[in-house]
Amino acid sequence: MYPKKIKPFIYLGLFYLLVSLILRVVFFFHPITTSGFGFLEILKVLFIGVINDAFVFVLASSFLALYFLFLSNAKYKRPYGHIILGALVLLFLYILLIPNNIFKQYGGSIAEIALTFIGLKTLFFALMLFLPSKRIKIRNTLYFITLFLYVLLIVFNAVSEYFFYNEFGLRYNFIAVDYLIYTNEVIGNIMESYPVIPLFLIIAAITFGITWFIYKKTKDELIDLPNLKQKAVLLGTFILLVVISLTGLSFTTQIKSSNVFAEEIEANGLPKFYWAFTHNELDYFQFYPQIDQKTAEKEFLSQYAEPVLSRKITSDQPELKKNVVLISIESLSAEFMQHYGNDQKITPFLDSLANHSLMFTNLYATGNRTVRGLEALTLCIPPTAGESIIKRENNKNKFTTGSVFKSKGYDVKFLYGGYSYFDNMQDFFEGNGYGIVDRNNFKPEEITFANVWGVADEDMAKKAIQTMNAESKSGKPFFNHWMTVSNHRPFTYPNGRIDIPGDAKSREGGVKYTDYSLRKFFEMAKKQDWYKNTVFVIIADHCASSAGSTALPMDKYRIPAMVFSDGFIQPQKFDQLMSQIDVMPTVLGLLNFNYQSKFLGQDVFKKEFQPKAYIATYQDLGFVKDGFLTVISPVKKVKQYSLSQKANQLAPEFNIYYDETPVKNTNQKITDQAISAYQSTSYWLKTNQLNR
Repeated sequence: MYPKKIKPFIYLGLFYLLVSLILRVVFFFHPITTSGFGFLEILKVLFIGVINDAFVFVLASSFLALYFLFLSNAKYKRPYGHIILGALVLLFLYILLIPNNIFKQYGGSIAEIALTFIGLKTLFFALMLFLPSKRIKIRNTLYFITLFLYVLLIVFNAVSEYFFYNEFGLRYNFIAVDYLIYTNEVIGNIMESYPVIPLFLIIAAITFGITWFIYKKTKDELIDLPNLKQKAVLLGTFILLVVISLTGLSFTTQIKSSNVFAEEIEANGLPKFYWAFTHNELDYFQFYPQIDQKTAEKEFLSQYAEPVLSRKITSDQPELKKNVVLISIESLSAEFMQHYGNDQKITPFLDSLANHSLMFTNLYATGNRTVRGLEALTLCIPPTAGESIIKRENNKNKFTTGSVFKSKGYDVKFLYGGYSYFDNMQDFFEGNGYGIVDRNNFKPEEITFANVWGVADEDMAKKAIQTMNAESKSGKPFFNHWMTVSNHRPFTYPNGRIDIPGDAKSREGGVKYTDYSLRKFFEMAKKQDWYKNTVFVIIADHCASSAGSTALPMDKYRIPAMVFSDGFIQPQKFDQLMSQIDVMPTVLGLLNFNYQSKFLGQDVFKKEFQPKAYIATYQDLGFVKDGFLTVISPVKKVKQYSLSQKANQLAPEFNIYYDETPVKNTNQKITDQAISAYQSTSYWLKTNQLNR
């Protein structure tokens, strides 16, 4: 009996191994494969490849194993069938009718997907419960659909791996992960680059034919279902195979070759995709344009008064041991503020505060994720290819703004209204000497409102005041970095605070509520003894959206930033182009700090400051300087755009919005500066030279 029950796995497994073998043969003869192979090397590649594929199939068939495990006729007997159906109906109604259920709090399409899945599950369960004579037919239909999805994934993955290899000469890496993140751009590129409709029709035809063949060969296995004891034996066997596969992959994926193409062809794309997803890195030196390393470092370091990586920052004025509160505001695009032309009046407090602050009017975020903003403000270095350093393994003991303040005797903390394990923030900040204050530090009575991202910003504001009061009593100055959360989908917050209902789930409401919470924070702060001796830095982590007509639209990276300190900072506007990584070196300059620096951002008030900005996605690295935007991308691609200002009718004094026009003949000097910046940063990170 047991051999018959594994027939679906055998047929699917053989199909997967055959498709993978064909793909390897194609890779051997692909024009992009420029290396030759000896007979023994070919045998080695194919042998290791088959082993890798077998291990991967065992792991990938886990869902199919679970599907068979839960096939049963006993669950439809009284009273179990009715109890299960009732539970499914209640879950469906919970998702459908409860406004703030756990699925809807995640935003996006999660609730719709969950509702659809549970709805279909409930429907088919009810049909099989009340129509026992049709049970086998319904089960066969669901079995066919399950097989179809498996075969489709096998075929689609093979096609995807082919096109990825066709472009990069590699199996999946972080670029493939990036493609999942930027689905709109990727789908658009595919639609324009390939004959999609004929390709999809061929995929559908092959998938249907193979599925029908496997279905006809195995559908009789659903007539006589295994009992509980038999399922236990099959489950135990499968668990053993999974353990063997995981152990085996840990060895086979470490096999290296002097021939890069041999290494890539013998690999399986799915483990490489998983590795890229979990390691979040894209090797600059494999994918991006380069110049001589020493030349790159010399070029990049020439912008500093002391052209070395570790340089002494000095001031001729006494150091000021003022408290510093850095507030990164979630998704606050410059265009939300009245100062930049918005007429919705959704940031009344921030606009009023800007009138009394040092305001940076031409400042650009390094990326489009919170972790990128936190990286820029903490490490003060240009972004690097792949995921933010915050989410990488080698993210500790870096030279940070916190380490500078700590060297001056400050109490250093990171404040966050959610659980800071999210996005690896806790690991990063604790690993770099910050204390953590997050949702774990809240008592139930301290929370008036919370959603999936954390407590409402006004609750975090109260906790921040409480934390700063305690720090002030210790006699030490403090540096606190507070990351807000409320201006984030689903944009829910307490009702009655602003004129936009908290359950309206509007972006404008999220912005205005955060502005309201910051007003409350400052109202409370003004009553504290430490207020007069505190510098407040308010800046966005990134913009609300980064989509535009070009890969790196300048106006989608422009963020507001201001430095406020009652009686210390004189109101003024700084209009020169600058980067998010320049903010904290500038603040340290305002405090006249003397320290040994490894920051790659600059104090904008120093005479050697060079106006420039770094803007990036996960793989496109942009450098803005002297009216040009230079973008370097895999594989060693360089694009350059000339930038021209266009008027802002609502705020004429803020007319620094850019049109981007591709240039035919690139400015080589600026191109070399762009490569030097990103190549040097990547090298120093790789060699741990940016550690403290």
